[in-house]
Amino acid sequence: MESTWFLAATWLALALLATLLAIWFRISTALSEIVVGTVAQLVIGAFLGGEALGAKAPWITFLSGTGAIVLTFLAGAELDPAVFRTKWREALVVGLVGFFAPFLGCAAFARYALGWSAPSSWLAGVALSTTSVAVVYAVMLELGLNKTGYGKAILAACFVNDLGTVIALGLIFSPFTARTGIFVAASVALFAVLPWLTPRFFARYGGRPSELETKFLLLLLFGMGGLAVWAGSEAVLPAYVIGMVLAGTVGKDHVLVRRLRTLTFGLLTPFYFIRAGSFVLVPALVAAPLVFFGLLFAKMGAKLAGLFPAIRAFRYAGNERVYYTLLMSTGLTFGTISSLFGLSHGIIDQAQYSFLVAAVIGSAVVPTMIANAFFLPHHLLPAAAAPAEEAGEPAPAAARGG
Repeated sequence: MESTWFLAATWLALALLATLLAIWFRISTALSEIVVGTVAQLVIGAFLGGEALGAKAPWITFLSGTGAIVLTFLAGAELDPAVFRTKWREALVVGLVGFFAPFLGCAAFARYALGWSAPSSWLAGVALSTTSVAVVYAVMLELGLNKTGYGKAILAACFVNDLGTVIALGLIFSPFTARTGIFVAASVALFAVLPWLTPRFFARYGGRPSELETKFLLLLLFGMGGLAVWAGSEAVLPAYVIGMVLAGTVGKDHVLVRRLRTLTFGLLTPFYFIRAGSFVLVPALVAAPLVFFGLLFAKMGAKLAGLFPAIRAFRYAGNERVYYTLLMSTGLTFGTISSLFGLSHGIIDQAQYSFLVAAVIGSAVVPTMIANAFFLPHHLLPAAAAPAEEAGEPAPAAARGG
């Protein structure tokens, strides 16, 4: 039993190191955890063997999966219904273009330029179709753009983009059996009832030290996650939609969200992102760097080609349009989740997984750096943007989760 505790201490030491690196270099914690996981597997594996980090241990796999589910739920819960109602047309157009352009473009690149199989190519398209709500919100919050109509429009489009990714992952790789029908029917019924049931249930029984709200939400996420896996799908798919339908309830309860973040970012997501990074094969990247660069540029090129005219249609001009487009070209959390789904289900091999995750990491860094360095719309920045904590507005889960 002592080996389990020492292994847990090792993983939390890596998580602490990743957090410090994120603070020092001012990058996403999720990004630093992926990189730390990659380096740790390389170093520890060289001295103690490939399985020394224990990434495939059942308990680590469970904590990692739970982290992905709860993080996905929190990302969905960050959607502001009021913002979406006012910006729905723009969010739908930009979000759908932002999904389909890289989805089709990257799938075609993987199939015809890299020679991947059809399932692997579709998985690449899904993984590289994402926009990182995490990265975008962190930038919005830092600059104060989250309080402007411009920033809110970008965030709404990001949610639509990622919803397309979530749906595509389920539709393309689900087997569509009788179990699928049961899963879809149960999901629709639950999603219809939750917005009515949850606030009433919380109002009557919540607000106690027993943390009833957290237990209720975890019950929903685990139950629907189990049903999704039983139907041949992925546990994170219903979690994102549950978060969205409860955005008006859970998303507005800042105390509850803060408690969920403590559980998620303090314990769960470090296991998920470090584990995801540990599966990256550095020798494969070194042996074929052009594959990584090709996938990265395929994603960014497809995003730019599709989004630039779509955003222009809503009368954004100059730096506003370019900045909007570049931020929509980022990716991290859902790209990593999709890649790990493909690896776990044998759709892609470990070398392909390594290329995809490296491209996802690159897309979290390169567009953001270019956007903030050269195309920041200074005229839209608030005259005196106070930090989120001073303004009484807590940073969302996604902003910390990467």
